[in-house]
Amino acid sequence: QVQLVESGGGLVQAGDSLRVSCEASARTFGSYNMGWFRQAPGKEREFVAAITRSGSSTHYADSVKGRFTISRDNAKNTVYLQMNSLKPEDTAVYYCARRDDRAYTPFSDLASYDSWGQGTQVTVSS
Repeated sequence: QVQLVESGGGLVQAGDSLRVSCEASARTFGSYNMGWFRQAPGKEREFVAAITRSGSSTHYADSVKGRFTISRDNAKNTVYLQMNSLKPEDTAVYYCARRDDRAYTPFSDLASYDSWGQGTQVTVSS
């Protein structure tokens, strides 16, 4: 069982940038596709971004495309989400997740992820 620990959340103003990180405990980190999701109060958890094992391919929700960048460092067992031009509607708890290596559904499919971190709060004030 892998442990995922997010960090880097905080309170920022609209237009600011923030980078959140997720460190995995497993040495097999580089064998898995990874994703970021977020959940705002009263809303369902939603897909934000995903990255393939080697980092060669990335996927984004339309709402963050062009503003957020997902990346990974397999030597450090860490996946990052760089968030630029933040908006108040980006306020949410951000979760990283490990995708089941047998999954064949779209990367945005929440059910295809089998391990989750505890989340980190990102608050964007207007």
